[in-house]
Amino acid sequence: MTFLLKDKNYPVLVVDDFSTMRRIIKTALKQMGIEDITEAEDGKMALQKLKLKDFRLIISDWNMPNMMGIDFLRRVRADDKYKHIPFLMVTAEARKDNVLEAAKAGVSNYITKPFTAEDLQKKIELIIVKQQQTAAAAPAAPAAES
Repeated sequence: MTFLLKDKNYPVLVVDDFSTMRRIIKTALKQMGIEDITEAEDGKMALQKLKLKDFRLIISDWNMPNMMGIDFLRRVRADDKYKHIPFLMVTAEARKDNVLEAAKAGVSNYITKPFTAEDLQKKIELIIVKQQQTAAAAPAAPAAES
């Protein structure tokens, strides 16, 4: 499996209440060459983990105890320190109202279970490409005057 990501220092936070799903996602990420993976069981735990490391991607389930993925997404987007982090929402339901709600909350992309490692890779690559295009389109900082 070839992967678009050149920078192997790509810390990812994987948030899901089911350890099996976290393991599936971790395995797929490792196949892509991503080794720096942190796990959290719910949104509350994930908020604590965010304080410990500068993550470059969050992959979160929608349905979780303690704090739903959509609420975690809203908290991430409301915080200036974290709002720039790409956020991939994972869900078992492809309900149109959920997709719209996630889009309004600022989700970067969305994937429905079950999915393959290739499906996950494609979604992550789309996020990275969009992030690179946004960075390239951003106006350069003004040069300091002497």
